[in-house]
Amino acid sequence: MDPARKLATYDDLLALTEDVKAEVVHGTLVVLPSILPRHANVQRGLGRFLGGPFHDDDGRGGPGGWWLFPEVDVRLSIHNVVRPDMSGWRRDRLRDPWNTRPIEVRPDWICEVTSPSNSAHDRITKRRLYAEHGVPHYWIIDPTECTLEAFALRDGVWVDAGSYDHTATARIPPFEAIELEVGRLFPPPPSVET
Repeated sequence: MDPARKLATYDDLLALTEDVKAEVVHGTLVVLPSILPRHANVQRGLGRFLGGPFHDDDGRGGPGGWWLFPEVDVRLSIHNVVRPDMSGWRRDRLRDPWNTRPIEVRPDWICEVTSPSNSAHDRITKRRLYAEHGVPHYWIIDPTECTLEAFALRDGVWVDAGSYDHTATARIPPFEAIELEVGRLFPPPPSVET
């Protein structure tokens, strides 16, 4: 790294217009592409199928106990401010998130949904970053291949917590209290015309 280069911080993100999706990773401002409907569908599905029982359902029969948010700013350190596709916190660790930007508490779970233009950023750069900052659970969802890869952090190293395709129904950490039908996260297959 050039020692004369000024490292980016959250202030650099605030200087951008609201329509620009960006992060600061290792002091570098990274502008992210707009998402495709396929990508947004996965976020929506996670909000429904995980958010329903864990975020919305406290006291109504679901396990509850979590806050799950799409695309909120999370400051891991002064030069690392990310906006994961989905982030989750156990409520006992994040008591009052409602007017906080960026959230300063490390998430208990992060999910990134890959796009063709940023797959390496999610699979390599952010995977390392999340391990460095002690995020206990990381999911990578590929909406093109219809796969979900789950990782758990053990002694600073990611271990495989399961890999699933659209046919799987599984209990995936840290949300193993429910069965997730992985295929419901993805758009329906194109109809076959006869």
